[in-house]
Amino acid sequence: MKRTRIVDIFDPALVGEQVCVKGWVRTRRGNKHVQFIALNDGSTIRNLQIVIDLSRFDEEALKPITTGASLHVEGELVASQGKGQTVEVQASTIEVYGTANPDEYPLQKKGHTLEFLREKAHLRMRTNTFGAVFRIRHHLAFAIHQFFNERGFFYLHTPIITASDCEGAGDMFQVTTLNLGDLPRTEDGRTDYTKDFFGKTTSLTVSGQLEGELGVPRREQQHAATPGRVLDD
Repeated sequence: MKRTRIVDIFDPALVGEQVCVKGWVRTRRGNKHVQFIALNDGSTIRNLQIVIDLSRFDEEALKPITTGASLHVEGELVASQGKGQTVEVQASTIEVYGTANPDEYPLQKKGHTLEFLREKAHLRMRTNTFGAVFRIRHHLAFAIHQFFNERGFFYLHTPIITASDCEGAGDMFQVTTLNLGDLPRTEDGRTDYTKDFFGKTTSLTVSGQLEGELGVPRREQQHAATPGRVLDD
């Protein structure tokens, strides 16, 4: 069965259809008769409610389903009888793709400070706060690039910071947060880069080049010798 993204699942036309959804468990609650899972796949901030009739599932097989677990769910999309959602999925099959140990997975059902989430950069986009921020950033960046693209500008990738010499030629431009006037030293007198921001020697990559490049004219009416405009991010 073809997967339906959760952002598309709220289409009233799909009510009554068999659907397949995949995502991560936000929360799980219920009683000895029925369980409710809030599932999210990142396509929208809205969670999809999965309804599990415990008479149709083995209780032992459901134990790995905790906050953060990755699931594949198939079932019928129906109009929700509860508050907070318009539709829900009556699960017929559930496959656990990956588990999340509740003693180790940091994003449990509780409030998290921004300071705490800064230390969980690989997971923070699963929270509502950063999910909203990243979506706003996406639309703003897309609008800016679209504006300049429609006016004949080119987008260039500026040099990235790397720990390797990509081309093996030319001088590397070092990037560091260390105080050059008072460098930390190792026992053998070398610079201690474990004290640096990246924990190692880093430089601007030479593969990106440091100079802006001239583009090819975008409009046919431009003279071949006229350089195209460049948008450097």
